[in-house]
Amino acid sequence: MFSLVTCAGVTESKAFLQSNPFTLPEEDVFQLRNKQNRAKIQERKHQKQMKVHEKSTYLGKLQGKRTEFRRQLRKWENEADTSTSHPSLKTDPCWRKAAIHEQTDKDSIHAYMKKKRDMFFLEYSLAVKQEVITNLTEIAKAEENRLDRALQYLDEDAAMFDEFLKENDKSSVQAIKIAEQETKGKLEKMSEIKKITGKIVAVKSDISKFEDILKEYTNYNDFLLKLSPPEWREKQQWRREMADKIREEQKQQEAKGVQEQTAVAPSKRNIHPHYISLVNQPLVLHYLDPQLYFTDPQQLLDLLTELEKQNLNLIQNSQDTEEALEEFRITMINTRKKMSKETEQLAQHVEIISRAIDRERERAAELELKARLFSFGEYRADHQDRMLESLGKKVAEVYQGCVGETEANLTTLQMLTSIEGRLEELLENLELVPREQMLTVERVREKERRIRSREEKVRLQKKQQEERLRKALERAQADIRRPMGRKLMPRSQPPMQESHSHVVDEDNDVEKEKHQYFFT
Repeated sequence: MFSLVTCAGVTESKAFLQSNPFTLPEEDVFQLRNKQNRAKIQERKHQKQMKVHEKSTYLGKLQGKRTEFRRQLRKWENEADTSTSHPSLKTDPCWRKAAIHEQTDKDSIHAYMKKKRDMFFLEYSLAVKQEVITNLTEIAKAEENRLDRALQYLDEDAAMFDEFLKENDKSSVQAIKIAEQETKGKLEKMSEIKKITGKIVAVKSDISKFEDILKEYTNYNDFLLKLSPPEWREKQQWRREMADKIREEQKQQEAKGVQEQTAVAPSKRNIHPHYISLVNQPLVLHYLDPQLYFTDPQQLLDLLTELEKQNLNLIQNSQDTEEALEEFRITMINTRKKMSKETEQLAQHVEIISRAIDRERERAAELELKARLFSFGEYRADHQDRMLESLGKKVAEVYQGCVGETEANLTTLQMLTSIEGRLEELLENLELVPREQMLTVERVREKERRIRSREEKVRLQKKQQEERLRKALERAQADIRRPMGRKLMPRSQPPMQESHSHVVDEDNDVEKEKHQYFFT
């Protein structure tokens, strides 16, 4: 609040406010803030306990403060009137300025609120900074403690590491000594292993040599046994069986002796089996004594010579058999090829004969039909006789052209039979002609047939042309006939009658052409 006791005081206060309006009190700001907070809390509690008519608004409180301020100013004015030390107070400009209650009071309250707000911001920033400083101080203390502990741990770790290095050096020295000892022992063991391995290799080589020798001797034994007579081999087999039986009896007797020794004194044990084995040992050796059939090497040489001769004979026989088999195989292959060719030719021949039979059957049917037509037609006997005579002459001409000179007293039927036999012979010979030659002849005959058909066509065209010219000439020379009566009107065309014409097979035409070429 402003100090307005005297004008000098007011002037000093004004100068102080202009110089530093936010001078902090000497007390601690945080303590002052705490006091203000406690006072506010007490005020709120007091306001809560007050009745409604006793409470006032913020504007009422502000008016009360202004009233209190005016009352204080009046009191100071009265005191100034009675004072002798300040006679000219009313004439002082500062006093007059302070006497303007409304304006001065209004400006002072706004400035005071602004200053209080700025003071609060400063206090808040100071509080925040103080809190940050406190936190940083605590953090610094904690870091210092942590560093102290870390240094202590580091010293302890360094001491432990030194001890570990010392122990490691000791253990490494001991490990080196142990490793040297182990290496020395290992080298000794390796040298021993090498020696033993060398001995094992030598023994294995000896065993392999002995096995090879044993295999060789076994092969010799088997070879000699195979060369021996069957009677001697049966005798040796009987000796081995007898030795096996003696061993079995010996084992059974030893088993009985062991059972009897269980009831005999210990001093008498192991006598009976050993005695039995000693008794039976010579007999077993007698049966197991190896024997050879060949007592003289010359016997073996003679036998080998004989076997060699037999082998040569067998080889010769096998070669002869193989040659005969090869010849038989070649003959069989050729026979198969020949039979296959003959089969194909016969199949073709059968097919050709079948076709010829079909054609002859067709021709026979045609001839039969013609004969029926001829027999049922309006023909007289003399005409038929003349036709038969002409037919006989034609058959005789054909017979003479195909077979040769006519024999005496041959009927027409006999000549036809001879012609048919000759035709079959020619057909068989025709089948034997190479296919290329047949194709060449067929092409030539086909060309000649086309030439003849072309000439025939030209001849027919020429004949038709002459006929047309003749008719045209007759029409030109004939009298002119004038039409009489009504002109004929066109009528609708009657339906076309389908002509059932027999389609002539081209194969039959070709056969007829060939028949005409070869037999006319």
